[in-house]
Amino acid sequence: MPINYTQTVVVLRAWFVVDRYGNETSVRDWTNATRTTYRRVAVQPDASTEDTGDRPVVVSGWRLITRRRVDIDLAPGDRVVALGRVLDVDGDVARWTVSGRHHHTEAHLKEVSG
Repeated sequence: MPINYTQTVVVLRAWFVVDRYGNETSVRDWTNATRTTYRRVAVQPDASTEDTGDRPVVVSGWRLITRRRVDIDLAPGDRVVALGRVLDVDGDVARWTVSGRHHHTEAHLKEVSG
């Protein structure tokens, strides 16, 4: 099945909050995140899971794929706005190479609800 690169996404990158003593915390400042728009990418559904423990939780998986020879500035910890959803980058971003040259970029994304 061919992939249609028809979607536009916005990558959100937030820096870590610095506490009053000047130490970087593990909390990100999403209210002041930078926004970078990328066009002509594909975002497709991926594996999803459900948990019915103390509270029901659904983790929806998505996969972002770029066209051939296209890379985007995306890293673990970033968020991606796509398909009307705010998705977290899940793990490392894969930059595929063929014969020593960049072929395309893929990233697993997730949305946690519940």
